Amino acid sequence: MATRKQELLARRKRALGPAYHLFYDDPVYVVRGEGCWLYDETGRKYLDAYNNVPHVGHCHPHVVNAIADQARRLNTNTRYLHEHLADYVERLAATLPAPLSVVYLVCSGSEANELALRLARAHTRREQVIVVDTAYHGNTNALIDLSPYKFNGPGGRGKPPHVHVVPTPDVYRGGFTIHDVGEAARHAGGVAAFFCESALSCAGQVILPPGYLREAFDAVRAAGGVCIADEVQTGFGRAGSHFWMFETQGVVPDIVTLGKPIGNGHPLGAVITTPAIARSFDNGMEYFNTFGGNPVSCAVGLAVLDVIRDEGLQENARVTGEYLLDGLRDLARRHPLIGDVRGQGLFVGIELVHNRETKEPADREASEIVERMKDAGILLSTDGPHHNVIKIKPPLVFCKPDADLLLRVLDAYARLYG
Repeated sequence: MATRKQELLARRKRALGPAYHLFYDDPVYVVRGEGCWLYDETGRKYLDAYNNVPHVGHCHPHVVNAIADQARRLNTNTRYLHEHLADYVERLAATLPAPLSVVYLVCSGSEANELALRLARAHTRREQVIVVDTAYHGNTNALIDLSPYKFNGPGGRGKPPHVHVVPTPDVYRGGFTIHDVGEAARHAGGVAAFFCESALSCAGQVILPPGYLREAFDAVRAAGGVCIADEVQTGFGRAGSHFWMFETQGVVPDIVTLGKPIGNGHPLGAVITTPAIARSFDNGMEYFNTFGGNPVSCAVGLAVLDVIRDEGLQENARVTGEYLLDGLRDLARRHPLIGDVRGQGLFVGIELVHNRETKEPADREASEIVERMKDAGILLSTDGPHHNVIKIKPPLVFCKPDADLLLRVLDAYARLYG
């Protein structure tokens, strides 16, 4: 007789589009979450060490109450006045450096990047876009065209003519120069925008080299384009040392896009830009988003900002991130399988290789370790162009005892597979 889990899997396969995938060879059937922990149908708990969407922890009571309280009162759109909307955009804008002060609210990171592209093109009246290799910026048609991770992957149609791809600035593997974006800007002709994640996620948890964004932004602006920082994966204190990851590079973008952690799992996204770019976009065509900026979403956004502040989660990301990175570097000294450890705050990557000299990717080992870690009650995943980077991006309530558990189990499997 089929188990409930097997029946659920069969129902999913019958009704859901086949392009959807599941995590793990033996998928986890989750029924409850709390803080850094997920619980399956049997009551077994798993340490969630890579789901960065529940930024302040799964089912945080303050966020849950904000949703319920506002949903009981009113939910409508931005064509009506509402205090939550004004309160939220003011608080959100106040976290960013000048001149970033004008906010647009949407429902996802994909919508945010799509709108950012429209803003850039309205302001520059140009079409060409520069992106970083292996980047992923969203799931709309326009954003698949800006995502080498997708258009060069299975089912992709290759690079569109209006897109210019620069090498991934991966210090460990090399193959780039700090002048790559400038060269692309000079040869593209009519650059509208440079899109760049403030730390590269799908590229394998890559931390940008010092000075990279300053050099790139100067070159793009000199060519007449605007600079867009994609903070969908990296914002809201995850860097630890700064609230926004782009601040670690000492730059101020022209447009910043937000998603994922902004609503702790509630569908919310945002674009923040300068008054000059906002004026260019106000060209007579009204901007309206039916659900973006509704009172419930704004209540959620405010609640997330409350928790980050009141629970000191940015500082926790700094302290726990440094502790975790120190522990991982100690593992690397003892296990040749670990070729590189990199990270900033609670945005961490562990690159596995067969040989530290040749850097041959240990993709099979990375996948198998992730599966075994899941069996041991710790949820991780892989990423990077070679699928050999174990990524760690937990909720910001992840603390030192959680790091100790992860390090202890990873040590055992690195020894086994190394």
